[in-house]
Amino acid sequence: MAGILYLCATPIGNLQDMTPRVIETLEMADVIAAEDTRNSIKLLNCFNIHTPMTSYHEYNKVEKAKQLIEMLQEGKNIALITDAGTPAISDPGEILVRMCHENQLPVTSLPGPSACITALTLSGLSTRRFCFEGFLPADKKERKRILEELVSESRTVILYEAPHHLKGTLEELYRVLGERRVTLCRELTKKFETVMPTTLGQALEYYKDKEPRGEYVLVVEGKSVEELRREEVASWESMGIEEHMDYYEKQGLDHKAAMKQVAKDRGVGKREIYAYLHGGCETGTLSIRP
Repeated sequence: MAGILYLCATPIGNLQDMTPRVIETLEMADVIAAEDTRNSIKLLNCFNIHTPMTSYHEYNKVEKAKQLIEMLQEGKNIALITDAGTPAISDPGEILVRMCHENQLPVTSLPGPSACITALTLSGLSTRRFCFEGFLPADKKERKRILEELVSESRTVILYEAPHHLKGTLEELYRVLGERRVTLCRELTKKFETVMPTTLGQALEYYKDKEPRGEYVLVVEGKSVEELRREEVASWESMGIEEHMDYYEKQGLDHKAAMKQVAKDRGVGKREIYAYLHGGCETGTLSIRP
């Protein structure tokens, strides 16, 4: 029988957040795949766990995953841990999980600490809909693309950032997104945990004379639906009805479906669009309704 890959969530700061199930699994596994064995040995020593470890990290994630897959196929059970939190979240563990599925190998996840969810619940911002971006990419072109996508994002956005990059990231967010509510969370679950509800502009001002310390999670307010609607209305107002129809028909919508979408965009009835297109309505009567 094949072995099982166990995704084991470990504390993000407070050792008391280690679950009994994770401790038991780390003890019974044949091997523990750890992001940094030097860090993980300290955790294992705290709980008197002596299971052999092997390194699995960003720089060996593909080749080492192949070796781990072979071990699973031989019937060995593997526990995967990251330096802190839940494996496969902004973590090379996602590669190993995907390869397990490709090879029909069983995977199970042992729930536990996660910095992004912990910060979201503390933020005071909307938790009904959210997106997780992790660390913004270092590549300038890719980073610019993602930031531009976030301009129109209506969900709450969760980002990770290191202290030495925090000021630069806040400046970028403020420049691209404008003034938004944001909650800065640092040192989560630790003695000096700090939760700072503020705005991007105020956060920049606060850190002008202060040096950021600790790892940060930034929870950023999404753009309001009302603001998105105003922007949509403004863009449609700049178009004539024919141009608006052409926009959707070029995307593959048939004439009837395009009329329906144009009517929805402009806040009018489909009959009014039909009447205008067929000469039964003057342009002036088709002003967009909020």
